[in-house]
Amino acid sequence: MRARDVMDTRVVTVSPDASVKRAAAILAEQELTVLPVVDGDRLVGVVGESDLLRGRICRDARALMHPDWPVAACPPPPAAVGAVMTRDVLVRGQNADVAELAELMLDHGVRMIPIVRAERQLIGVVTRRALLRLIARGDAAVARDIRRHLRMCGSHRVWDVSVVDGMVTLAAEDTDEMERHVAGVVAGAIPGVVGVRVTSMTS
Repeated sequence: MRARDVMDTRVVTVSPDASVKRAAAILAEQELTVLPVVDGDRLVGVVGESDLLRGRICRDARALMHPDWPVAACPPPPAAVGAVMTRDVLVRGQNADVAELAELMLDHGVRMIPIVRAERQLIGVVTRRALLRLIARGDAAVARDIRRHLRMCGSHRVWDVSVVDGMVTLAAEDTDEMERHVAGVVAGAIPGVVGVRVTSMTS
């Protein structure tokens, strides 16, 4: 499965000139954790919850009234997204393998990977939530998709398709190695599939 199969192309973005307050409002209103930052359609960074929170919550001013608990006054924080955003961003193209994207998210502790074309033109994002939706997809829906795609690829075999927790078992009578390989590739590209086992039944 490729990034293009699961990416969200309706991406909420913010410009580097936008105020931090505006970016925080978007995150809160849209229930997001990170926003791509774009200049035109070119990705220049991302801004997340930690970027917006850093240095922006002052200690309780009442503490200043107690000499035994001195608290330094808050310096004025940066006002624009461009001053707080993360510029070093992991990006991938639309043909990136979804398994690679999941590994990158876990290894680097990120919740979103922007999908770009040449010159870092933003065309979509893949999020952890999108990947979780794949895992949560119902087995019956996965099985229906597999049967439909096997027919679409011209397979004349009647495949027995079984899906349990995303694990697929395919079986058909008198298949050769090439037919089993093609069936496994087709099934493995269906959203919600976590593994494929292909067998041949003798008639």
